[in-house]
Amino acid sequence: MKRLLSICYTLIFLSLLLAACSGSGMQPAGSDNTATPSVSVITGNFQEYPLPQKNSALMRPAIDHEGRIWFGEMGKNYLANFDPRTQTFQQMTPPHGLDGIMGVEVAADDTVWFAEQTANYIGHYFPTTRQFTVYPLPTLSIPDPSNAHRTLSLGSAPNDLALDAQGNVWFTELNADALGMLNVRTGTIKQYPLTPHKSVQKLDPYGITVDPEGNIWFTEANQTRLGHLDPRTGQIGYFSPQGLNDPLMEVTSDAQGNIWATSFSSGLLLSFNPRTSTFKPYYATIKGESAGGIYGVAAAPNGEIWIAVTSENAIASLNVAANSLTFYPIPTQASLPFGLVIAPNHTIWFTESGTDQIGMLQL
Repeated sequence: MKRLLSICYTLIFLSLLLAACSGSGMQPAGSDNTATPSVSVITGNFQEYPLPQKNSALMRPAIDHEGRIWFGEMGKNYLANFDPRTQTFQQMTPPHGLDGIMGVEVAADDTVWFAEQTANYIGHYFPTTRQFTVYPLPTLSIPDPSNAHRTLSLGSAPNDLALDAQGNVWFTELNADALGMLNVRTGTIKQYPLTPHKSVQKLDPYGITVDPEGNIWFTEANQTRLGHLDPRTGQIGYFSPQGLNDPLMEVTSDAQGNIWATSFSSGLLLSFNPRTSTFKPYYATIKGESAGGIYGVAAAPNGEIWIAVTSENAIASLNVAANSLTFYPIPTQASLPFGLVIAPNHTIWFTESGTDQIGMLQL
């Protein structure tokens, strides 16, 4: 029944743990050794800040203009932040929350948007007034697989979200096999089904991002393909790399409009150039052995791509121009780095789901 309500958090981390026994390094798939990036391992300048309690189940982080790190705690039903200036946490309980805060984004006015997957709404938090606004999502009716004479009512299950230049909130809906867009001026929600004949729980749309031209890109947790939505026409298209069979998870766009996506089933970091419609895959490796467990991804202003290598208990950066990869092992063992975000001073902040900590890598 929980699978019908949303993608199970525990199953995600079981997959990450099963993948956590392999190594480091990166090599583009299908390339020869001359194209292999140089690899280095550096003892980074880390700080780690433990939360007030255990079993928080930390999710994706975001950063506001005051430097506070915002994130959801699925294990405690909190929307929370960490203030590096005071080194203190603040934890807020969302209205009608059901331990389901997944995606979190900070708007230009430093208000906070979040996807409450289990309670089936998009939330908006105003830090100055400590008030919440909730935007409920549609429910779905499907036949009960265990009883043909009954139907089940499911939430749309919003998972990840991203903000466009107008401040509108775009989000993936796991159960509904759709994307949604919340118009922040009118408060109305528009849905974009991903199949001509509306389906339920077949595609699992997962990560989402907006490129510099305002195009919407997304992943599906059971497919090795990138989805594209043109917000001007509503047209949806897909791009699939040849020879890969690794479901994609998190996704981001760099300043040039290249799209980057991760997979924790095989340690895949996938680059896509929309101008040439070409992919370039990279795999985490150690001595030629495949690894798994890359989740969070972020593009720095200088062109570097940062990833949370969950399986290696490390944060890593890919310098695309120099064709080099640098690993920064996290001091705490089994920390399970999950999501990450880049501060304006090029500090990397990340969530440690295995040890209930917020981590910081100072470069």
